[in-house]
Amino acid sequence: MGSSAEHSSGEETDISDSETEDYQEKAYEELKSGKHQVKISDQAYTCPYCPKKRKRDFQYKELLQHASAIGSCSSHKRTARDKANHLALAKYLENDTAVDAGPSKPSAEVDALADQDRDELFVWPWIGIVVNIPTDFKDGRYVGESGSKLRDQLTRRGFNPTRVRPLWNYQGHSGTAIVEFQKDWSGFTNAMSFEKFYEANHHGQKNWLAKNGMKSDLYAWVARADDYNSNNIVGENLRKIGDLRTISDIMEEEARKTNKLVGNLTNVIEAKKMHLLEMENKFKETESSLLQLIMEKDNLHQAYNEEIKKIESSARDHFKKIFNDHEKLKLQLETQKRDLEFRGQELMKRETHNEIERKKLSEDLEQNAVKNCSLQAAAEEQRKADEKVMKLAEEQKKQKENLHKRIILLEKQLDAKQAVQLEIEQLRGKLNVMKHMGDEGDLEVLNKVDLLLKALREKEGELEDLEVLNQTLIVQERKRNDELQDARKELVNGLKEMSTNGHIGVKRMGELDSKPFHDAMKRKYSEAEADERATELCSLWEEYLRDPEWHPIKVVSINGKHQAVIKEDDEKLRDLKENYGDEVYNAVTAALCEINEYNPSGRYIISELWNYNEGRRATLKEGVEVLLKQWRYQKRKRGMD
Repeated sequence: MGSSAEHSSGEETDISDSETEDYQEKAYEELKSGKHQVKISDQAYTCPYCPKKRKRDFQYKELLQHASAIGSCSSHKRTARDKANHLALAKYLENDTAVDAGPSKPSAEVDALADQDRDELFVWPWIGIVVNIPTDFKDGRYVGESGSKLRDQLTRRGFNPTRVRPLWNYQGHSGTAIVEFQKDWSGFTNAMSFEKFYEANHHGQKNWLAKNGMKSDLYAWVARADDYNSNNIVGENLRKIGDLRTISDIMEEEARKTNKLVGNLTNVIEAKKMHLLEMENKFKETESSLLQLIMEKDNLHQAYNEEIKKIESSARDHFKKIFNDHEKLKLQLETQKRDLEFRGQELMKRETHNEIERKKLSEDLEQNAVKNCSLQAAAEEQRKADEKVMKLAEEQKKQKENLHKRIILLEKQLDAKQAVQLEIEQLRGKLNVMKHMGDEGDLEVLNKVDLLLKALREKEGELEDLEVLNQTLIVQERKRNDELQDARKELVNGLKEMSTNGHIGVKRMGELDSKPFHDAMKRKYSEAEADERATELCSLWEEYLRDPEWHPIKVVSINGKHQAVIKEDDEKLRDLKENYGDEVYNAVTAALCEINEYNPSGRYIISELWNYNEGRRATLKEGVEVLLKQWRYQKRKRGMD
């Protein structure tokens, strides 16, 4: 309360400029004694001389900038007493209050500007002026400290200049320097603190311009319009590097830049929002597509698992059926083996019995043979005696008639070999009879016999010639037949290597047609499984066809001719027909008949020249005609090329 009253009374009766320094020292002592509260907490400070300000709490650096700015303000709005109080506050904060002053907020810097005259002209960018720099005259010129050394001194005091440039003229160092600060509001705050520091030490612009004797140490202030328009070295350099600007102009420009930046940032934000919206839409589309793909993948995976299960189930059924078939065949083989063993035992028993019977029969035959020999010898003697007595009388007449008939028959059948041989033998027999009868004096018969003998000798010579000719023809026929067979084999081999589209070709006799097997399996199983099962079944029956022990064929007489037919009661063929149909059965029986006809002993497939139109074995002539047609076609083709 006391400080507020004092402040009010002080405002009513202001002080003169000569009393400012004394009043500043008095206010400084009051602050040191704790009469006025400055520090509220570890981080919060207040200005005891601005009770009516809306913002009462400051940070340390903010309050220091506030006090320095008001203390150095040249506006008529601030009284000398108010300026002295704030200069004393700035001195107190710098000398008697130790605090780790962090960087002030930009908003605090702008608030510090509220205490300045917004229309006062400053040199922009912010520039400080330092005068009375010590110089020495050497070699006809003045020399002084470098700008970097002075910049380090100012930096240690917290003013943070960016550059210090000593000013030179024709005489050398002018004892004056320009201090450049940052172009932002923190640079303005540092510049004002720089000015207030020297004013607080009575080394400001007013003290330098006052004519009160010798000046010592450095004097410094912030460059304004009067410095900019001066006709000295300072004014010349200020006009080169800066211009005059009011705080209001700078703030308006900053506001324009800020608005422009905000507008640009707003546009960027809107663009980013649109891009984000597009990305969200794309993300939703991608997510939807991904979910669809995942569902399709799951469906495919499920279908694949189901298909695998079906295949596994089918494979198990297939293997189970094969196992059952094998077990069935095994039982059949075991049954057949037992039957064979039983038959073998029966045959052994029968063989033993037959051996005993054979021995008995042999003994009986020997005894009967001895008896028969005796009886036959006696009977033969009796027969011979009877024939000599009873038949000699009638035999002569009959022999004459027979001889006349045989001579006529012999003349008719001279070209027949067997008839000639028969007649020769008969004539020889009769001749012997006639010789025995010759004693009775039949001269006519004897003459005929002589003629017959001559003719007989001639016929025997002709017969020998015919025999030789016949043997020669047989040899030639066999040779030609062999040549024809060799030619037929070469023709078959040649047609194998040629692609003939005609009705004459090479057929593999006994080869099993696999198409009926595939057709039968397709009616029961799927495409892939049907091919596999058909191949297995076809291979199994090919092995059966090559098995020489399996011979389901019997020979029967049809219209007086012997023909080979299939046994209808064969168990394998009957099962095949019942399980797989007539087409498969017909394919197996057709291959079986071909093997039986063309290669019954080897029971393997042979190639044969075949007429497909007539379903028969083709002749050699037909095969040669096919080769000639192919040869003429190739010849014409080469001629056209």
